[in-house]
Amino acid sequence: MKKWLPVFAAVCMVIVLTACTTSGNTTQGESEEKVLKLNNGSEPTSLDPPIGFDSYSWNILNNLMEGLTRLDQSHEPKAAAAEKWEISDNGKVYTFHLRDDAKWSNGDPVTAGDFEFAWKRLLDPETASPAAFLGYFIEGGEAFNTGKGSADDVMVEAVDDKTLKVTLKAPTGYFLNIISNPAFFPVNKEVAKENPEWFADAETFVGNGPFQLAEWKHDSKLVMEKNDQYWDAETVSLDRVEWSMVNDTNTEYQMFQSGDLDTSGIPSEMAEELMDNENVVIEAQAGTYFYRFNVNEEPFQNEKIRKAFSMAVNQEDIVEYVTKNGEKAAHGFVSYGFTDPSGNDFREKNGALVEFNPDKAKQLLEEGMKEEGYDKLPPVTLTYNTSDDHKAIAETIQRMYKENLGVEIELENTEWNVFLQDQKDLKHQLSRSSFLADYADPINFLESFTTGSSMNRTGWSNGKYDDLIKKAKNESDEKKRWEYMYQAEKVLFEEMPIFPVHFYNQVVLQQEDVKNIVRHPVGYLELKWADKK
Repeated sequence: MKKWLPVFAAVCMVIVLTACTTSGNTTQGESEEKVLKLNNGSEPTSLDPPIGFDSYSWNILNNLMEGLTRLDQSHEPKAAAAEKWEISDNGKVYTFHLRDDAKWSNGDPVTAGDFEFAWKRLLDPETASPAAFLGYFIEGGEAFNTGKGSADDVMVEAVDDKTLKVTLKAPTGYFLNIISNPAFFPVNKEVAKENPEWFADAETFVGNGPFQLAEWKHDSKLVMEKNDQYWDAETVSLDRVEWSMVNDTNTEYQMFQSGDLDTSGIPSEMAEELMDNENVVIEAQAGTYFYRFNVNEEPFQNEKIRKAFSMAVNQEDIVEYVTKNGEKAAHGFVSYGFTDPSGNDFREKNGALVEFNPDKAKQLLEEGMKEEGYDKLPPVTLTYNTSDDHKAIAETIQRMYKENLGVEIELENTEWNVFLQDQKDLKHQLSRSSFLADYADPINFLESFTTGSSMNRTGWSNGKYDDLIKKAKNESDEKKRWEYMYQAEKVLFEEMPIFPVHFYNQVVLQQEDVKNIVRHPVGYLELKWADKK
């Protein structure tokens, strides 16, 4: 497995001052309960593990459930529902042994059959999971998911109630990292058969993680309580976690000031003031903020026009004057923090693949319009999901297109679930997006844009790219594997179905009495070790 660079293994900076904040201990002092108050930003897409494949669902799912492995405080996979495992000499067969005390929140034992059921359901084409591609490492997984095989061909077998055998297509050194992802969480087979919508409400939800779902007022509030059935319940310090669903950073910050939230993002207009003199925690995150072109919609079927719109965006100005959270401008898709066998950082080695160049952008726009026979560019609408931060970036890009290309575009915002479905259905022309790594390897970034991938959402297809990704996934020689990935990213930017804006970091205000929240670089929050003093 690849190791994170130090920046991905620890907090980069923690500044704790007391000005302008309250401890939020009133409830704790009165009831002697430890209650953590967080903001999820929006309603979870779904708490069904193979469907809730986004940050709005992950943060909650990761604390209600648990896979065979769990990322620890150093972001490395460690024993979780499985207490141990063996790996065959050829690196392809994993035999997991589940804990005898692994239980569901309703008291049922967690079985190997629950994992087999869940993983085959993840890959079942009827499930239509956007995360199904993660299971393609498993022998028979891709064939089943693409309709070329059956569930019986998927090499996941419950040998007995506590033993799960998994056979991979090729040696995959980061497999233990992959299966810590919420998409690989088990599902209580008997509960799911009795109620296929078990995940939709607090009254019916059954998990196996550090917390259990106690209350869920949809689009408003979600409450988790400590799960006494959890095998490692003694480690869990918090009694309850209350999640708000507020998608405005200014409102979130006001709630933080009043003690109604224990963490908050930083409003961009207050960044200079708050970054240096408030309760700030800055941690690394493996992810990219970017925009997708729909290559099936005019005018973005033209490669030169896509490149023109990409090169007209000044990423440095956006991170310096708009987001102002210390992010790095992105000139490729794979973020910093991944080290190849020669010790090179992927991003540094592959260089800048798209850069701000307004003169070249104008030239390419003219050439592309001539190729398409356009006297006037077709109307363009940029779509983003409702958020003050997304709106600010979209408005900045709108101005850049007017100033650098002489092109007027329209802006459209929709609520998250509607936005996400429309993006999957290729109903947008140009839309904002984000990628947060599912596991710690560059292939996870790049596999998103293979032909037919549920994560592609651009309509783009390139046989050479697909072949490079396939070779990388099946290559056991690490140097060759990384070379395939370097080549693939370059092919992606040769045709530009996307353009990047910035790489993520995690910048939050945190009340001084809150301790040990783990923010994994791969994109989800860990509250197993969190505490309020």
